[in-house]
Amino acid sequence: MAPNAELPKPPPNRKLNQHGVNGAYYAGDWVDMEDLGSTFHPSSSQTSGESFKKKCQGCPVYDDCRSRSKMKCSKDKDKSGVEYDIVLVGAGCIGSAIARELSRYKLSVLLVEAADDVSQGATKGNSGIVHAGYDDKPNTNRSKYCWTGNQMFSKLDSELRFGYQKNGSLVLAMNNEETKILQELMKRGDTNGVKNLRILNKTELFEMEPAVNPDAIGALYSPDAGNVIPYEYAIALAENAVDNGVELRIRREVIAIEKEEDLFAVKLSHWEPSQYVEAQKKVKAKEDGSSSSPLNLIVHALVLISTSCVVAMGGYMTLDKSNVDESSRQQSLLATIAVAVVGLISLTGFVSNVKRRFFDQSPGMALSKLPFDAIVSKVSLPLGSGGKKASVEDMFTGGSGSSKGAKGQVFNEEIVKAKYVINCAGGASDKVANMIGDFSFKIKPRLGDYLLLNRNQGYLTSNTIFPCPDPILGKGVLVQTTLWGNLILGPTARDTYKPDAMNMSDESVQEHILSKCKKLIPYFDPKETFHAFCGARAKSDRGDWIIERSDADKNFVNVAGIDSPGLAGSPAIALEVVRLLKESDLQMDLDPTFNPNRAPIISPKKGMRGLKMGPVGKNDSNGSILPNEEERMRTNVVCKCEKVTELEVVRAIRRSLPIDSTQAIRKRTRAGMGHCQGDIVNYNCECRVKAIIARENRIPSEEVGGRPWPATSTLSNRWIDDSEKDGLFEKMMK
Repeated sequence: MAPNAELPKPPPNRKLNQHGVNGAYYAGDWVDMEDLGSTFHPSSSQTSGESFKKKCQGCPVYDDCRSRSKMKCSKDKDKSGVEYDIVLVGAGCIGSAIARELSRYKLSVLLVEAADDVSQGATKGNSGIVHAGYDDKPNTNRSKYCWTGNQMFSKLDSELRFGYQKNGSLVLAMNNEETKILQELMKRGDTNGVKNLRILNKTELFEMEPAVNPDAIGALYSPDAGNVIPYEYAIALAENAVDNGVELRIRREVIAIEKEEDLFAVKLSHWEPSQYVEAQKKVKAKEDGSSSSPLNLIVHALVLISTSCVVAMGGYMTLDKSNVDESSRQQSLLATIAVAVVGLISLTGFVSNVKRRFFDQSPGMALSKLPFDAIVSKVSLPLGSGGKKASVEDMFTGGSGSSKGAKGQVFNEEIVKAKYVINCAGGASDKVANMIGDFSFKIKPRLGDYLLLNRNQGYLTSNTIFPCPDPILGKGVLVQTTLWGNLILGPTARDTYKPDAMNMSDESVQEHILSKCKKLIPYFDPKETFHAFCGARAKSDRGDWIIERSDADKNFVNVAGIDSPGLAGSPAIALEVVRLLKESDLQMDLDPTFNPNRAPIISPKKGMRGLKMGPVGKNDSNGSILPNEEERMRTNVVCKCEKVTELEVVRAIRRSLPIDSTQAIRKRTRAGMGHCQGDIVNYNCECRVKAIIARENRIPSEEVGGRPWPATSTLSNRWIDDSEKDGLFEKMMK
């Protein structure tokens, strides 16, 4: 690098809307704060969550179900033998979209997910682009479902309010040869039914995007391309599905499938974090050996009754002088005193054990009664260095949210039965298909690495910027401003079966991303990088999406190999799966109670207006649902960088999907996703969120999952220092 190297001077900063800041993206368009009204914040009676509450309130286990990995209103016990119409395997954007579509019908549907939350696989680690479908090979499943799915997103967001921006995309041409490729892409788009495509000349391009590479001579423009935050999209789908009757079980890995007459018997391995499993073992051992167990309480009661009878008889004999001599009377008195002492001891034990069993609080319940700052002081601090990276195998089942990533232990095993199984298991879908004797495809994962930059870099582009596509590696490394205003760079395309790709060092991965992206937008500052991550795309050896009834069993539907642009195609794929089920003669009657609407979790804000920040305990509520406490939650900021309030965190926890980790809250509220990454000395937001989860779920703080490190990051430390920032700058300037 040349001494005193500098970035080229960028074009003037321009205002760019950021979701949740002075407004929100709704149904594809930007809506100012003043105009959001009830369209973005519907009343509770209009949303699916309200119907869920009506079903659950009054249930004797409603409060118990606010924690652990289970559907609300169902105890955390073995539920083997339950029969369903359909079992869905995998709760990424594909499985969640199908679950939501099936919830429109009078069907019993179980959605199982191997990770500790929905959207933990490929859905969590991708660009979130709602592609238009102009580059998909004609007459493939990709070309069939991408554009159709793209056109469904505006309506979906108007119902589910996950945040969707129709920002458009540009494929840049740097020379005449690449201009010819743009013309070919446009023809392909026309064949695929994609509308509104056009090729921009250089003047039009720079009027639209002044920060693109000055060497660009034109671009293919698709105004219908958009972007979402992919995990927020999947969460919204799954939440609405559960609100409408679908059962969700997380931390359930499918380990076997057998056919028993006309039903599939699906064997699930239910895991939980080791802290929870060990705690439950201690509780069970204590109950089994404790005098507070039901059997011992009965024995205690019988001893008390017998003692009372003996004491009464002894007292009668002692007082009845006519029939008993003096010596016998004294012996009876001594015996009565002895039995009375035994009875008193037994009574003390009985009262103590009744208190322990029925009145003493659990550790979690006791914790929930502590002052908030006392709860925060008990939680473990976030990790920022050390640790082991998630393996590719782990990434198939959630990466940091997998059993291995969360240091899980098998809690129990369950067998559920179903008429139909839909295999949406992403990177593990070939293994699930193998369980029924279907060996028709193999998943060949492709890793995609990303760098994420601060919001102050987002102004550089409004459209998603692509290079001309590579015939083998696909769309290439892109530059995009996310819904929330961050600049995202990536992804790579590292095939896991190629040693050279898998042996790339973290530094080489970063250099590859930066060198490719600066050819598109040369003005971004790599020192503004604050996060890095990787996703595993589930490519198949067939070269196209697999959406079909299996030849091994027609009641088993494979939805596999759904790589890019799978997110865009997901709602259309869900409709195709419904069609396949109807074709198989499954009775599917529409449910008139289906409610498509969902309220957003986030609340748009105008700067710090109406918000309060301060040390732990100053502004925090006690967690009750009283109006004055809700108002405290509404104003109390628990994440400074993203201005996340306590109320947003609490609302997320009190919804229908189980939450017992800070990772789950990050994906729903962005608490901990800002540039400080949950830095302890900045605002300590991860510990604050952990404390809220423990309080709300009434569980010990050590059972609340934290954010692991390094997971899939290429950075050397969660809190990137100046030395690493300088290293990224040097890579950029090579």
